[in-house]
Amino acid sequence: MAKTQLNVRVDEATAETARERASQRGISVNRYIEELVRQDEGENGRAFVEAAAEFMKKYEAVFAEEFEAREDGIR
Repeated sequence: MAKTQLNVRVDEATAETARERASQRGISVNRYIEELVRQDEGENGRAFVEAAAEFMKKYEAVFAEEFEAREDGIR
């Protein structure tokens, strides 16, 4: 996979925290930030799936009624 360079400006406290956390994990700051972005992406995906599941649960009866009506019309 090709790599792209990003230049990010953060305050010194945030930079130091990133350095410390990366060091604790034995990885580079670049790798640490990359992992944070991937983790965030995964959390967003899970949030979407959970919201979709909740929506389907909430409107399950409506969907069932609609699909039954369509199946009855096809027969």
